[in-house]
Amino acid sequence: MPAANDLAQRDIDSLIHPYTNLDAHKTQGPLVVKGGDGCFIVTEDGTRYLEAMAGLWSASLGFSEKRLVEAAYRQMQQLPFYQIFGGRSNEPVIELADRLLKIVPEGLSKVLFANSGSEANDQAAKLVWYYHNAIGKPRKKKIIARERAYHGVTAYAASMTAQPINHMDWDLPLGGVLRTDAPSHYIFGQDGESEEAFVDRIVGNLERLIVREGPETVGAFIAEPVNGGGGVIVPPPGYFAKVQEVLRRYDILFIADEVICGFGRTGKMFGCDTFGIKPDIMTVAKALSASYMPISATIVSEKIADAMEAQSRKLGNFGHGVTYAGHPVAAAVALETLKIYEERDLVGMVGKVAPYFQERLRRFTSHPIVGEARGVGLLGALQLVKDKARRTSFVAADGVGPVVQAAAQRHGVLLRASPEAVYFSPPLIIQKDEIDTLFDALGAALDEGLAHAEQKGLLGMKAAAE
Repeated sequence: MPAANDLAQRDIDSLIHPYTNLDAHKTQGPLVVKGGDGCFIVTEDGTRYLEAMAGLWSASLGFSEKRLVEAAYRQMQQLPFYQIFGGRSNEPVIELADRLLKIVPEGLSKVLFANSGSEANDQAAKLVWYYHNAIGKPRKKKIIARERAYHGVTAYAASMTAQPINHMDWDLPLGGVLRTDAPSHYIFGQDGESEEAFVDRIVGNLERLIVREGPETVGAFIAEPVNGGGGVIVPPPGYFAKVQEVLRRYDILFIADEVICGFGRTGKMFGCDTFGIKPDIMTVAKALSASYMPISATIVSEKIADAMEAQSRKLGNFGHGVTYAGHPVAAAVALETLKIYEERDLVGMVGKVAPYFQERLRRFTSHPIVGEARGVGLLGALQLVKDKARRTSFVAADGVGPVVQAAAQRHGVLLRASPEAVYFSPPLIIQKDEIDTLFDALGAALDEGLAHAEQKGLLGMKAAAE
């Protein structure tokens, strides 16, 4: 057992860890991280790990970018905090908003800052309601989210999220959220169904949902360009084009959740650029500051901004905001991050290494417990299956995902696994030799997962209820 004054024991005694089995943590304890260098983190005992998830899909510039440290220090000396309520402002937040609007998809015109992706998506939903009240359509409030979506953990963002663990015993989801299909042909395609036919079927389901609910009651559709926490689901060709045709037909807003995909992750500046999405509202966080400071933004189109201005004129105020929105230190770090992206051509850097990353990822399709390798840019996942012919994925009770994750850690790589998939989202500065380090460790970890599955007699089994 750790000593009473040991960091690990003090962690166990004092902290509540998100997304952690709190009971098991009492005996397993934490992985205490002391430092970082490039794509690697260093634990308290000096062990180095390649961080294949960039922390939480987010540390785009790795863990030792001194320009961001210096930007924070300079701003802390000049103005460590001020708020932007009541028309007050500061230079970093003005510069950041202006620079953001120069790189986001055409048509977006105003920026509302917050602290996290959850908040950005939560306030996006509120703006949908506010906007439709402002334009005299008070019934147009429902929001369509997809199965396997992840949009955050605040009360309404978690309601738009479609992950059981975010709903069970939280009394969620709240009302007003509708569900439509996740665009995974591998997981949800019918026998003999082509990708094109699959897209037509699920987009048809979306339109039927809208008609059934009444278009006059549906305010928005929210989607990640690539589902992140739901399995790194890359949509088939033509999917978003057809979705947008349906949304335009029924005057429904498109919220693009770029919290994971934004700032080069998919090989272009935004997932919207990669997949031809023209959003009415776009949310960003994580790589906005390379995760060196908490900051997020909800960016709205001109028509929404105009309606917000008119409604605040009518009501006398815009009744929304958080204390740290536009925090000058966070804004200064985010501004420096965007400058680095441009000066170093980070999107171009991703374009050079992403083909090798994807090629190495796809080699694993021949592994006995891998059904599909999927990804785009520097995002990737492997679907773990017990029966390739039936596309039968492992379930939580099988324990294969955790075995693979733990084995990868023993081989020096931190990645993320669900019961049915393994995910990758490394820092965007990753180099070819580090990609080899990642996937060499993964290969060894998959072999351990295979041995576990064979020992438990899982291979070839049909799906069982969890």
